Amino acid sequence: MTYQATVYKVMIASPGDVAAERNIIREVLNEWNTVHSEKRKIVLLPVGWETHSSPDMSGSPQAIINKQILSGSDILIGVFWTRVGTPTEHYMSGTIEEIEEHIQAGKPAMIYFSSAPVMPDSVDHDQYSRLKKFKESCKTRGLYEFYSDVSDFKSKFYRHIQLKMNEEQSSGDAESGNSLFIVESHQSSIPRLSKEAATLLKDASNDGNGQVMFLRHLGGVVIATNNKEYVGNNDPRLRAIWEGALEELERHNLIKAVSSKREMFRLTREGYDVAELVNP
Repeated sequence: MTYQATVYKVMIASPGDVAAERNIIREVLNEWNTVHSEKRKIVLLPVGWETHSSPDMSGSPQAIINKQILSGSDILIGVFWTRVGTPTEHYMSGTIEEIEEHIQAGKPAMIYFSSAPVMPDSVDHDQYSRLKKFKESCKTRGLYEFYSDVSDFKSKFYRHIQLKMNEEQSSGDAESGNSLFIVESHQSSIPRLSKEAATLLKDASNDGNGQVMFLRHLGGVVIATNNKEYVGNNDPRLRAIWEGALEELERHNLIKAVSSKREMFRLTREGYDVAELVNP
């Protein structure tokens, strides 16, 4: 059944050493949507440069990310461990620029710092020094959170996002639409996918290149993404199931062929968006 929902765009801001935490944020937001979105008429949509930016030569990379993604985001989640990321023209890193610009716009930012152990030889001391400087600057400006490992992070973030959404709704933002937009959502807006198609889509969204490989050979076919293979033998029934899953994703414009022989497919923007909302 279709219903109207207020969509909060949740910007994920972090350097490259916390990839696991980025995935956890997406998982937790997906779980929140599954449990709460229909009843509360709210959808939390995770956004980030790797899934929601497009090629643009009109400015610096960070300026383009700010224009394409950050400016339209409603909540920002910042996560750090040992690095801050690549410096920009005005800030110590792109991640810090996203956080500072978001805060200056008067929008909420939830900041987390990992206290997980790290091998000393693996630490870039310049990066760590800049991280300490940024962390010190946060002490007098608000509340932030430490976590001990990814399990602790998931537990804390899940609790905090419940509190944050209760706070946003009680303040009236969810009803007034401040910094938000109204869409027609759900369940008819999400394609009805088979379990295999949903699994393939979800795994492809976690692949570094967002690609699915489809190779034919004498022994059968290979369908693979994110270091996983789905057709391991020449079982005709299994082959038909996974080829059908691939066809489903292409029919719904969630993937597109990027080679003339149709041996490689890549997720589309719609594919990444739907991947955030499906549960295989």
